[in-house]
Amino acid sequence: MQATIVALILVCSSVSVYGLDNGLAAKPPMGWMSWERYRCITDCAKYPDECISEKLFKRMADLMVSEGYRDAGYEYVNIDDCWMADERDVNGVLQPNKERFPNGIKHLADYIHKRGLKFGIYQDIGTKTCAGYPGMVGYFQLDAQTFADWEVDFIKIDGCYADVELMVDDYIKFGEYMNKTGRPILYSCSWPAYQEYNGIVPDYEQLKETCNMWRNWGDIEDSHQSVVEITKYFSDHQNRIIPHSGPGHWNDPDTLILGNYGLSYDQSKSQLAVWTVLAAPFLISNDLAQVAPEIKELLLNKAIIKVNQDPLGIQGRLVKTVNKIEIWKRPIMPRVGHELTQAVAFVSRRADGAPYSVIVKLQEDVGLSNSSIVKGYKVYDLFNPMTAPLLLRASSSFETRINPSGANLYRFVPQYGTDFIRL
Repeated sequence: MQATIVALILVCSSVSVYGLDNGLAAKPPMGWMSWERYRCITDCAKYPDECISEKLFKRMADLMVSEGYRDAGYEYVNIDDCWMADERDVNGVLQPNKERFPNGIKHLADYIHKRGLKFGIYQDIGTKTCAGYPGMVGYFQLDAQTFADWEVDFIKIDGCYADVELMVDDYIKFGEYMNKTGRPILYSCSWPAYQEYNGIVPDYEQLKETCNMWRNWGDIEDSHQSVVEITKYFSDHQNRIIPHSGPGHWNDPDTLILGNYGLSYDQSKSQLAVWTVLAAPFLISNDLAQVAPEIKELLLNKAIIKVNQDPLGIQGRLVKTVNKIEIWKRPIMPRVGHELTQAVAFVSRRADGAPYSVIVKLQEDVGLSNSSIVKGYKVYDLFNPMTAPLLLRASSSFETRINPSGANLYRFVPQYGTDFIRL
């Protein structure tokens, strides 16, 4: 299981007050992460362009710049598991695999920083990482200082080979040591995923005080089925997890897998639409050099990124399902009068073979405002941002046609003007 974390402790005289206060992740973090696409490929002789190595992360950092991802807001380049040597050095300090990272981690961090990007790394709260490399038990303080010395900006702490009943205290303890280094590092946790799988309901108030983001459920895999399963977890549990997500602390459904092998173009739109409404971190895991132009266009869509990065940071929810078409809604800026704009995704769970048309009432089915002050909406198609907005009365219906296993995503901006009286 994979995931990430960061915690900060405020110390007042002799009393430690737990509270995240690192000023990071005011909006859902954006970047690139190795795990889903590259897993634990370590045979560089056989797979020179895919193995977990200094070469891979330098290449991805360069592509983040040359392909426009950095300028679109994707800023982190994150190493996941399998970067370490099999053993610590004689002083207990973590070491990278010398053949795959010949210049060391600080060199790689510097390379990434010089390109205007930020650097992330992986460790595990248990005795070993998920792939069997040295874990953190007994070395929390040393590892925290090591990561600070390497100028790490993001750290993902996994939970393999750890006691589920005890790991929360260890996550908090490591966060305490991270805080003492004085370096702000985005902290991504995994403990909720491990607890959920073991029937334990996580303490989300404690999570908010400890972590910038947290993995709620299992690892994403390269398939539409995996995306659907994770999405279902988020809709099934939305009432208890939504209140705890927001600026500085985010629910994380795992990486965007657009541009790999498992999703069609329409299924790529589906994952992107749902992750946008969920205010999920946008961490891509693919080979940036092999992304098809139409998928790259999705990942760099400014209108969609703007919704994902909305400053209110409100996580959206599934509001209704009509004939296997899920309707997801999220309040966003701008606020017009007393009403917020709404991002609305129509997500198809159908496989009929033909696009399916659904007609919904804006107030009753989508849950848009029933205020008498709101006269109507300007409706923007976010997957086709160059098209003119549609004008609709507040009391009217809305029709959209969704491709099998695909999604449509819109922005409904409330209107108070007289233009809508004539509709």
